[in-house]
Amino acid sequence: MSAELRSRRNVFAGLALDRCSERRPDHAWLEQALHAPETRFIVLDPDGKALLTADLRHLRELDRVEQCEWRVESAPTLLGVDENQAAHFLLAPDAPTALRVAEAGGGQFMDLRSAGLVLPAFEAGLFAYARGLAHWQARTRWCSACGSALMLEWAGHRGRCSNPDCAIEHYPRTDPAIIVIVTWRDACLLGRQATWPKGRFSTLAGFVEPGETLEDAVRREVFEEAGVRVVDSDYHSSQPWPFPSSLMLGFTARAEDPTIKVGDEIDEARWFEVDEFVRDVESGALGLPPPLSVSWRLIEHWLKQASGLELSELKSPSTWR
Repeated sequence: MSAELRSRRNVFAGLALDRCSERRPDHAWLEQALHAPETRFIVLDPDGKALLTADLRHLRELDRVEQCEWRVESAPTLLGVDENQAAHFLLAPDAPTALRVAEAGGGQFMDLRSAGLVLPAFEAGLFAYARGLAHWQARTRWCSACGSALMLEWAGHRGRCSNPDCAIEHYPRTDPAIIVIVTWRDACLLGRQATWPKGRFSTLAGFVEPGETLEDAVRREVFEEAGVRVVDSDYHSSQPWPFPSSLMLGFTARAEDPTIKVGDEIDEARWFEVDEFVRDVESGALGLPPPLSVSWRLIEHWLKQASGLELSELKSPSTWR
């Protein structure tokens, strides 16, 4: 399976959307799209929760009539056009308006972590995209160069300093972070934070630093967290992770030596051989990250490669946590 196909299986990465970046400065096209009958509007409240249908199975996107009728007056941000040529826009109203819209439309607001496990792939990806953009808009109000107010333009995807002597353009930021499944023979390396539920382990991860390649970040993070030297790191897949603005870059890597020396960043690190891993998962002694995370996909990849077993088929006594 190609890396592209592996990425598409990750939650939030199944968004088949033309982002229409070339259309963002085209005011005539934007105005036409805003008034088209097939256009839909995703609604996010100030906490970044999206409006879902009452059964919490789908996004409750508004049509243009509902937007006008319920007086949702926040500036629309273009997200893109789907395969049916319907445009999707983001609306981020204030809290009272969001509550009024939910009551009028018979929907409920849900956070992204919860919604990501129940929404169809396209809708989960659209929510993640909208949330990341809304977070940037809400928290990037002032020019970092001169302190003047920013004006949103380019259909909500760019901020421009209002000071004519500055006029610097500001764009949404994305913070790259590596996440890696490290192997030694048929074992995998997992670590845990002290604040996690008892028995929960996950793959190691960390942010990429300036001037650093992704492979260097893999080597550095694994050594900093677990004291393990790794070689042969290979790209696996990627996942948008708007909590608030990360891009998770998944890797596999092989340990040069299995000796563990835990650093200051995690509480514990352990090698899990296949038999021990399966036994502990099925007994409930080992808790894993939920399928929401690319970490789950990396563990799934290792287990399949090492034993031919499917992670989703293991009989855990509790839901993935």
